[in-house]
Amino acid sequence: MPPYIAAIDQGTTSTRCILFDRCGLPAASAQREHRQIYPRPGWVEHNPLEIWEQTQAVVAAALQAAGARPGDIAAVGIANQRETTVVWDRQTGQPLSNAIVWQDTRTKELCDHLANGAGADRYRDIVGVPLATYFSGPKLTWLLQNVQAVADAARAGRAAFGTVDCWLIYNLTGGPNGGVHVIDVTNASRTMLMDLRTLDWDESMLDVFGVPKSMLPRIVPSVAATPTGWGTTRADGPFGAAIPVCGDLGDQQAALVGQTCFDPGQSKNTYGTGCFLLLNTGTRLIRSNCGLLTTVAYQLGDAPPVYALEGSVAVAGALVQWLRDNLGLIRTSPEVETVAASVADNGGVYVVPAFAGLFAPYWRSDARGVIAGLTGFANRGHLARAALEAVAYQTADLLDAFCADAALEARDLRVDGGMVVNDLLMQFQSDILGLPVVRPKVTETTALGAAYAAGLAVGFWSDLDDLRANWQQGKVWTPRMDAGTRSRLRAGWRKAVERSLGWID
Repeated sequence: MPPYIAAIDQGTTSTRCILFDRCGLPAASAQREHRQIYPRPGWVEHNPLEIWEQTQAVVAAALQAAGARPGDIAAVGIANQRETTVVWDRQTGQPLSNAIVWQDTRTKELCDHLANGAGADRYRDIVGVPLATYFSGPKLTWLLQNVQAVADAARAGRAAFGTVDCWLIYNLTGGPNGGVHVIDVTNASRTMLMDLRTLDWDESMLDVFGVPKSMLPRIVPSVAATPTGWGTTRADGPFGAAIPVCGDLGDQQAALVGQTCFDPGQSKNTYGTGCFLLLNTGTRLIRSNCGLLTTVAYQLGDAPPVYALEGSVAVAGALVQWLRDNLGLIRTSPEVETVAASVADNGGVYVVPAFAGLFAPYWRSDARGVIAGLTGFANRGHLARAALEAVAYQTADLLDAFCADAALEARDLRVDGGMVVNDLLMQFQSDILGLPVVRPKVTETTALGAAYAAGLAVGFWSDLDDLRANWQQGKVWTPRMDAGTRSRLRAGWRKAVERSLGWID
């Protein structure tokens, strides 16, 4: 068996390739950012060709960094930014427009129209999620209605729809020359087009969104049922050999797998561009009464699917980028911790980063960002600290909803993602939750989950116990804050959130 599994982690702001060994440790990696395109307020786009170019570049760079030959890679797994919507021409392999990113809010009027007095939960029983700008189905409808090239190709049967995993697998396996058009169950569960029970495209939802079935990829398990996968990379592609592509997970589900949360009741929180808390509910499909999403966690080959409850926060690390790029408050993202640590507390300042509305548990697309509690005392440090604290407050709101929905009492929180290297944030997270926060030794759990999915398919790892044995505790933060201070700070946060609501008519 070759010594490495290659994981491609295609995120909202960058693409990485990491090679993992049998111990689940990274042997080499490479990363490149791609452009964020903002045509109008509330619109966010990516160039699919740029993402594919960056993917090829990071694969080549990771192989070179490891001194690996093509024969050293046993399989390829994909993790991707979910909900981001791509449509391309099957005949040419060219995108028919820019990708519409998950953060984009241009479909608000469409979602309101489809709610039609029945409310955002009109289709939740079928698809597990509310009508919201977040999901792929409304984005695809918008493209069909507003981009002539997409509409024409759809009518001619040439249009192919996919989330970014579909786009990458298609290109890795040949593009217009025999490329495979598949989507795994986790990504399909974010489209509003798949029935959560049957794991198949739902005809009634296709009618609702006006989507021709000919555009849709084939739905497959997260872990391919056979070692040959869904297709192989091309010898003239970035891997330089025919390697099975056999693992595919939406990024947050990939992190759940990477954290080895395979038992019902286990949860993880990923701090990236957004913030995503997932709770494994096993084979039980739990409907939320507290603004959470019901989603597929993963499916291992022909086994029954495992489900999860999810809380999604739109803006976490993106808020630090905003401080850096839009306000010039910091020069680099890591500097936010130093600036925030220059003050003892938030000075009464709260930042609610509702740049494109609020996701779970509020689901308010009419909200917009506010900075509340400003006085002449407030300075740069207070703003930086309030930005970090906003991430922790949003996570606390999610955990409250999880405990209410699943009738459980959290014992700790497993964390991962780019922001978990920020000690100030992680300590405040522990303080505001009143719970231990646990960071694993390997924090690249999204890429690791994609590697695990591919590795299970080809026998690189035998079973879930092999993966559990790889997980190692890195650092633990324990609460230091008294209950009275915690209650006062969360009350201030709730008041700030109230000020953000109803801003857009």
